[in-house]
Amino acid sequence: MTARDAGRVVVVGGGLAGYSAANTLRALGHQGSITVVDPEPALYDRPPLSKHLFDEAFELDDLSFASEQALAERSIETRLGRRATALDPESLRVTLDDGSVLDADTVIISTGARARSLEIPGGDLPGVHVLRTYADALAIRHAVVEGSRVAVVGAGLIGAELASALCTAGARVSLIDPVEVPLVAVVGAHMATHLHGMHEARGITVRQGLTAAFERAGEALEVVLVSGERIAADLVVVGVGIVPNIEIAQSAGLDTDRGVLVDAELRTSVDGIYAAGDVARRRDPDGTLHRPEEHWEAAQLDGQVVAHAVLGLEAPPRGTSWFWSDRHGVHLEAAGRLSGPGELVVRDGGEHPTVFLVHQGLLEGAASIDDAMTVRAARRLIDQRVPVSIDALADPAVALRSLLRPAR
Repeated sequence: MTARDAGRVVVVGGGLAGYSAANTLRALGHQGSITVVDPEPALYDRPPLSKHLFDEAFELDDLSFASEQALAERSIETRLGRRATALDPESLRVTLDDGSVLDADTVIISTGARARSLEIPGGDLPGVHVLRTYADALAIRHAVVEGSRVAVVGAGLIGAELASALCTAGARVSLIDPVEVPLVAVVGAHMATHLHGMHEARGITVRQGLTAAFERAGEALEVVLVSGERIAADLVVVGVGIVPNIEIAQSAGLDTDRGVLVDAELRTSVDGIYAAGDVARRRDPDGTLHRPEEHWEAAQLDGQVVAHAVLGLEAPPRGTSWFWSDRHGVHLEAAGRLSGPGELVVRDGGEHPTVFLVHQGLLEGAASIDDAMTVRAARRLIDQRVPVSIDALADPAVALRSLLRPAR
């Protein structure tokens, strides 16, 4: 299939989805101009912000997707430190916060999301942080010394990773979450309980409760729970999810609903405008809305899909979803779904369990710790719709890849 001419492409947002889109466009042979606009000082990766912010080598250059020279060699222009403030849905002109205007024939909105704040008393006090950007990470890094008391509000993936990193850095960490066991919907109750139990085993104080307020206590802070319990801290980090940055899409009149609504090819409700990454939300032809995946690989694949779409090319098939997380020296990987209809199967036999979800004889999801090969095989079993045996899945002596052989 011959690619169509997408003309001048402006990518609004330089996170993983935006970078992946620009890079894939060049790889597919797009000859027109590509300009990436982002308020950050570089196009960089975000997972290391929670996993590695206390590593000795924590420089923006190390996090960047590509050097300025590499971007120039691919003829990808960047407008860094600039924010897109307006998008004309008819002319597709993009206005920046310095008053400059970029003329475009195709616009890709990949503005990502911002950290969700807690709208509670004291939520804006000095010493209350969020973690979404490199600047956020540096602020936390510079505020923490050996013995610092840090309260992390939210024990999801980011909160758990940050709590682990803080603990390794010598901080005294309190991890607070409204639910007894976070991440049950993501990795299943058994794996979620195992993961959450690692925190107290590493010396982290775990508290279940809803945060009501942050208050100043002399030079320090206190996290006040609805129960009345008070947790002293030198600084607080709030990790309670993200809010998609849909403002520029809304101002342009695009359809939005907790995200910029797109079809399977990431086209928005306005011709010539696409959206990808955390800001995009898929809508089926019948109106069904999908939850954003909000994981690294999903953003990368969105960039690839949107690049194919703007060139009128068919994107490679997309397999089952996958994500990873690091905490306390272990590496979690998960694929597919581990909640909803089906039977949860636990494979024991080592230090960490592996869990599977089986529905009507087919594998729907898997999660494992320090065993990437098992999750890789699970993804293939899910994608190929290979019938599986619960007994085989539960048996640690059965290599999951062996279950693929009948499908060859």
